[in-house]
Amino acid sequence: MQTVAVVALKGGSGKTTIATHLALAAHLRGYDTLVADIDPQLSAQNVLSSRATPGPACVASTGAKLMSAQFAAQGLGKDLLIIDTPAGLLEDVTEAIVLADYVVMVVRPTLLDISGLVRTLLMVRKLGKPSTVVVNQAPVPRESVEPPLVKRALRGLAHMQAPMAPVIVRSRTVYQIALETGRSAEEMTDAAAARDIADLWDFVAAALWGADAEPEGVEEA
Repeated sequence: MQTVAVVALKGGSGKTTIATHLALAAHLRGYDTLVADIDPQLSAQNVLSSRATPGPACVASTGAKLMSAQFAAQGLGKDLLIIDTPAGLLEDVTEAIVLADYVVMVVRPTLLDISGLVRTLLMVRKLGKPSTVVVNQAPVPRESVEPPLVKRALRGLAHMQAPMAPVIVRSRTVYQIALETGRSAEEMTDAAAARDIADLWDFVAAALWGADAEPEGVEEA
């Protein structure tokens, strides 16, 4: 079983959107997935419980109980555990990073978000965890030209030598519409959003299992 911690110490980054979309992407591809929601707001649990069709399981937990949740997931034969972490609760976030095989850090393309990333990035590096940074809620390019806001953010992240995901998740209303009913953008009609999520999942899955590897028991869709 692989464990992914989705982290953003600054609130409003869309961390739960990324966590639930990764969980749903895994589920749609046949991975037996569990989400551990350690955010007191329980947004991931609320999203996934509203799903009308079967989806990834979700349990409410805390940083202190996270290791027990991980052991339970292993005992149940899960392929993947995704941890949706709280914003600002450093002790709980640290526990999630310690237990994770891979860390997904989520930032919006703003100076405050990128500044807030520094502490998480230092922690991930100190613990030697494989990781990536996902730029989320970025404006859509016009005529293939990135907005100045995004260009500045990418330069700042490059200066920090942050490990960047090759996919930028754009600001699209479809994400919130989909999550209202526990669905992924991949299950909606916005082809661009669906492609972004599929590409992000492919990148994370390759980091976890290798470009051609599948976890035991999962058949290629």
